[in-house]
Amino acid sequence: MSATYGFTKHLKLGFNEAIEKVTEELKKEGFGVLTEIDVTATLKKKLDVDFKPYRILGACNPPFAHKALQAEEQIGLMLPCNVIVYQNTPEETTVSAVDPVASMAAVHNESLHPIAGEVREKLMRVIDAL
Repeated sequence: MSATYGFTKHLKLGFNEAIEKVTEELKKEGFGVLTEIDVTATLKKKLDVDFKPYRILGACNPPFAHKALQAEEQIGLMLPCNVIVYQNTPEETTVSAVDPVASMAAVHNESLHPIAGEVREKLMRVIDAL
């Protein structure tokens, strides 16, 4: 299943298991997780509201990030590639990855298209492997 700006899969896994699984699959495609935002904890701390387990992983593939930065110095505004994991029920989570082709559409630089396409394929393989 894919949104217009990302790729999504629903998993019969608990939240922490899904985080571990997606992190493993990202590594297989050359991505590391540079940032991890615990949305649940942030909303509790800043707004004192309860929210379901929800995490944003900032995934980076260094060789492709380097290529993109060489092609477009300002592309750092669009990096890293976000992957979200959130809990639907204790036994089901959703994992979604941004579609870099969709996010790069706002940048008018033809040399980024093949780079975004390759990263897109890698992220699609991550989601498919879950």
